[in-house]
Amino acid sequence: MALTEKKLAPYQQALLVFAAGFLLMSAGVLLDKAGIFGMERLYPWTIATGFLLLFALFNSISSLQADSFVKYWGASIYSFMGLALVNGLAAWWLSGVSIGDAESYKFIYLVVAFGFLVFLSMVNFMKKIVQFAEREEWTQPRRRR
Repeated sequence: MALTEKKLAPYQQALLVFAAGFLLMSAGVLLDKAGIFGMERLYPWTIATGFLLLFALFNSISSLQADSFVKYWGASIYSFMGLALVNGLAAWWLSGVSIGDAESYKFIYLVVAFGFLVFLSMVNFMKKIVQFAEREEWTQPRRRR
């Protein structure tokens, strides 16, 4: 069974994405402390924003399987906000750099948040178009003049 076939609630997706992101951030910090990997100062912020974008894409695609888009939309928004918060706190804790001092990451966070809303809206719009097309009768094509 593929991961996309299984219905995961948005909060479960957010927990899964956070766990993977935190593991990668922590591994980078540990490898830096051991002297194996020279971690950049903003590496945790890069991972946090990257995994936030990953959640946005995966969650938008998963919304196609939702029974009620309105409920899914609400749960997705809250899950995204929670993920953005805990990813930001983890990146701050592991790097020692706040989002205000993390160069352009404040702007990137806003762009990803706006992109998430756009992705979710586009998927919903495409779903509505497909539902409309499925309801139409296609037995006789219309004649062009």
